[in-house]
Amino acid sequence: QVQLVESGGGLVQAGGSLRLSCVSSGRASNMYTMAWFRQAAGKEREVVAAISWSGGSTWYTDSVKGRFTISRENAKKTAYLQMNNLKPEDTAIYYCATHSSFSVLTTLRGTPETWGRGTQVTVSS
Repeated sequence: QVQLVESGGGLVQAGGSLRLSCVSSGRASNMYTMAWFRQAAGKEREVVAAISWSGGSTWYTDSVKGRFTISRENAKKTAYLQMNNLKPEDTAIYYCATHSSFSVLTTLRGTPETWGRGTQVTVSS
């Protein structure tokens, strides 16, 4: 069973940057697609970015393209989300998640198999 722990959230002014980390543990945790989701108050959870197990493929939702970068270090069992030029509308709880299929997650919005507990990101104007 895979377990995920996020860190790196906080309060930042608009235009600032944060880097989120997600450490995974458990059996074959490096073999999964890793993704970041977010949920703002009163809104549905949405996928923000995803990266294949090899790191060779990435996907971003339109609203973060050019500002956010997802990456992973399999040797450290860690995925990252570098967030630059943050906007108040990026305020949300950010969750790390895993899925067995990059294509199912990004094209069919498949439900992840494992979730972290989330980390709060607040961007002030």
